[in-house]
Amino acid sequence: MAYGPPPSPGQGQQPQWQQQQQQAPWQQPGNAWQQPQQPQQPQPGPEWQQPPQGGGTAQMPGHFGPVSDDEKTWSLMAYVGQFLVGAIAPAVVYLGKARSPFVRKHAAQGLNMGIAAIAVWVVFGLLSLAVDFFIWVPLLFTAAVMFFLVYAGRAANRGEFRRVPSVVAWPLLK
Repeated sequence: MAYGPPPSPGQGQQPQWQQQQQQAPWQQPGNAWQQPQQPQQPQPGPEWQQPPQGGGTAQMPGHFGPVSDDEKTWSLMAYVGQFLVGAIAPAVVYLGKARSPFVRKHAAQGLNMGIAAIAVWVVFGLLSLAVDFFIWVPLLFTAAVMFFLVYAGRAANRGEFRRVPSVVAWPLLK
């Protein structure tokens, strides 16, 4: 067996095995391992420059369109303020600054969480006077409220809306 270059074919001819050898195995026609073709650049023209007809883009659920930094700040304060002053902060945001639907939705959810926390503390605080075990219910509820305050506050800061479970935020205000 001889090693070296294969014998050259006649003039102007190329054997089949040599044609396949010039291409990498993944580039051969009919092979499942072909590399993806490079996408062609769009040619500038009137159809490329115009937006699609028929309604444009659809809105995602929970998305209110472009949200300003001021709206993000006020909706975030509806949640963060509860760590300092309880249900007063979302009430101030809801009654004073809820002009946009984005801020109103966050302020209502924050106020619902604050009202639920006050109700749970009052009811189970009184019940714990009779049975000591009931003091754990408002403590656990407060831990859940704090988790969801951070959860919803992060979404508000990104300009999104995340619904808190109705067990934590009783749907009293819309």
